[in-house]
Amino acid sequence: MKTLAATPFEYTFDLAHTALIVIDMQRDFIEAGGFGASLGNDVTRLQAIIPTLQQLLAAWRHVGGLVIHTRECHRPDLTDCPPAKRLRGKPSLRIGDAGPMGRLLVAGEPGADIIEALAPAAGEWVIDKPGKGAFHATGLHERLQARAMTHLIFTGVTTEVCVQTSMREANDRGYECLIVEDATESYFAAYKAATLSMMTAQGAIIGWSTTSERLIGSLEAPDAQTTTDGLSAPTIPSINPTAMPGAATGVAIAS
Repeated sequence: MKTLAATPFEYTFDLAHTALIVIDMQRDFIEAGGFGASLGNDVTRLQAIIPTLQQLLAAWRHVGGLVIHTRECHRPDLTDCPPAKRLRGKPSLRIGDAGPMGRLLVAGEPGADIIEALAPAAGEWVIDKPGKGAFHATGLHERLQARAMTHLIFTGVTTEVCVQTSMREANDRGYECLIVEDATESYFAAYKAATLSMMTAQGAIIGWSTTSERLIGSLEAPDAQTTTDGLSAPTIPSINPTAMPGAATGVAIAS
């Protein structure tokens, strides 16, 4: 078992039953010309967390933890995109419209891809989701249950929309949830701060928050758990995330 300092109190997890989830680090949200920019947002705010996510992914992969990536995108015919979602507001481009990176938030288009700097490694899960939450219409819960996952660690964008929605969905399904403060971001600093405060209030009503430094440190620390025969469990090797590549090549797409 691993324990780390967190808000509002310590968070404990078993690596074998914990997944790291990277929410929607897609070109359509992170790069100019995508859906995020079409709403008038400053995408450079989201780009700032890329180095932190690279270090965290390298450390998590080093210890063999399960990594899950999500992408918000829709079928080409938009049958899974309700009109209420597509027609709301006054963006310069709507979901499905042609933009510099292809049709916005449409599966298979360049803009829907995860950015190259955080590309999924071979064997990692990639979940395409038609809504804000990672559990709606994706089968993610069933896959996690099949792997006996009990704890989920959340990163990605945006903090107050898809990350928060996914974490609340996970909480309702009984998972112990942690959000990494410096590995998530919003187009609006105040929204991020409010979201972190709401989710950790009232004794971690939705879950815990911590920093990437603390999380990586917990992976580096010896595992104090003992085996059934009373012997100490093997310790996890020391990690130097800055010396590791940010991402490997190859993508495993969820069915």
